[in-house]
Amino acid sequence: MIFSEKSIKLKDGRTAILKSPCAKDAEALLTHIRTTSGETDFLVHYPEEYSGMSVVREEKWINARVSSPYALPICCVLGGKIVGMCELRFNSAIKASHRVSLAITVQKAYWSLGIGSFMFEEMIAAASKSGAEIMELEFVEGNDRARRLYEKFGFRVVSEKPNAFKLKDGRYLGEFYMQKYL
Repeated sequence: MIFSEKSIKLKDGRTAILKSPCAKDAEALLTHIRTTSGETDFLVHYPEEYSGMSVVREEKWINARVSSPYALPICCVLGGKIVGMCELRFNSAIKASHRVSLAITVQKAYWSLGIGSFMFEEMIAAASKSGAEIMELEFVEGNDRARRLYEKFGFRVVSEKPNAFKLKDGRYLGEFYMQKYL
């Protein structure tokens, strides 16, 4: 799906753009995901897991997402740089079509500017407009900052998966599953 470009005013007064990614954004999106995955233990992958990903492969991913009726990717661009990315994924299975899942990343240097909140507002609006009944997401144990954002938008923990992730240092982190009823 394509997201209609929208300007947003950040907490520090700067203006950012929310938009659908396009093929020319592939390298910038790869840079974004490598950056965010290296800034926290709360994402599923380490940055080196993206080392083999090519710009051509990322272009294909972008084109598949924006042409799919089951995905709504949105990136946040500030000063010509992609600093945030989110995606709403719609279920194609009839029995699960009432549920949508989402994912979000914002580079650490751009935290506390309201980007996550703006992206959540757009994803909630799109999910509501689609007729979805339940939004769902997961977050990693210890990611209290993200949890506060999710709870601010009405998400509630409904289950936990202990020891879902094992870090390089040997520590285990659980994963929490959250839902929001629309």
